[in-house]
Amino acid sequence: MVKKHFAYCLFIHKGDGRDLLDGNRKVADEHSEKSIIWKLTEVNERSQCHSLRVPDSLTSTRVSRLMYTNSGKAILALYANAVHNLWKWPKSDCNPTREARANTMPQLWKPSSGIPMTNHTNRMNPEDRVPCFALSKNDSYVISASGGKISLYNISTFKTMATFKSPPPAATFLAFHPQDSNIIAIGLDDSSIQIYNVKFDEVKTELKAHQKRISGLAFSNILNVLVSSGADSQLCVWSIDTWEKQTSEYLQSPPGCSAASLADTRVQFHRDQTHLLAFQERQIAVYEVPNLTCLVQSVPRRASGRITCATYSCDGQSIYISFENGSIGVYTASSLCLRCRINYYAYAPSYPTVSAYPLVIAAHPYKPNQFALGLTDGGVGVIEPLESEGEWGTLPPQEASAGSSTGHAASSDQPQR
Repeated sequence: MVKKHFAYCLFIHKGDGRDLLDGNRKVADEHSEKSIIWKLTEVNERSQCHSLRVPDSLTSTRVSRLMYTNSGKAILALYANAVHNLWKWPKSDCNPTREARANTMPQLWKPSSGIPMTNHTNRMNPEDRVPCFALSKNDSYVISASGGKISLYNISTFKTMATFKSPPPAATFLAFHPQDSNIIAIGLDDSSIQIYNVKFDEVKTELKAHQKRISGLAFSNILNVLVSSGADSQLCVWSIDTWEKQTSEYLQSPPGCSAASLADTRVQFHRDQTHLLAFQERQIAVYEVPNLTCLVQSVPRRASGRITCATYSCDGQSIYISFENGSIGVYTASSLCLRCRINYYAYAPSYPTVSAYPLVIAAHPYKPNQFALGLTDGGVGVIEPLESEGEWGTLPPQEASAGSSTGHAASSDQPQR
């Protein structure tokens, strides 16, 4: 059985003379002949990367949820006011495949009716809503909720195909079943999960194990399981054959973290569908499913502020993490070592009028170095490295020598006390 522990990766910040640490021991003492000084890549200016801000953003309200379509040719955003926006990249001589690019401006797509996809809100206070949505595998349908009824939309026409599940309780997370798009998992604010058949308008079963609202759901088609996470810091693994709970585990509280910073827990499967990323405001961790063995756990530096979102890159080699101070950290997925930091002014407008930061981050489905951000000022941005760079930073020495598969060491971007 793999032991989980807090450890730290081999690196020295620019101008930083601290010793290199691995766990609680100095790596330099143990492997001095192999020690290599490695400098963290910092992206501080717009000239150091490709970045754009998509047109016609709803600048009066924050972006609550964001995703690429599975084709990688469009971005869908859900705002705090329950309205959706969809941007598509047009076909051109320089972009014949219409793929999402950070150096080519997309167009805000509108249906012939001119009516946007707008969720029911049940007259809830916007601050009390928990917006959520999910996209079908063929990019045809979106299920979405903003505190009121759940809506099923046709993404091509924006037509509402169905509405269901009037609150209370309100939906707080949604996920399509990997094998049947008529089945969706609905996480609710009363801590339960409903497995719902849209075609027959019926609840197949209800799952109960959490003590607080559901904040994450992730299916593994390989393992035939559903992993749920909640505001109780608990992870649960459910069989999708019998819908029985197989196991559960609580995220370990890192030193110095308050209960408030360990509230909502979000989850996402690695592309191998056996490793699971889990994150809260103050920590990220990687688990092995179905046993929920914690392989890696990291507490990023407090100077960055709270973690607002995290996601695997499409190839599973990196994890993008957005922070409250506006920075984006690019971490190695195998040990959670910080390999590149992208600061706010690298993607901010030329003359920012407000201090904004990303609330959500989405990874391109087949370009491992491109990601999109949804910000508190309503802006949506797309970022990727320059062609001359090719990727975000360089691997720390021990990462490069150990290979790129998900590993069993733990790390942070600063020593843990």
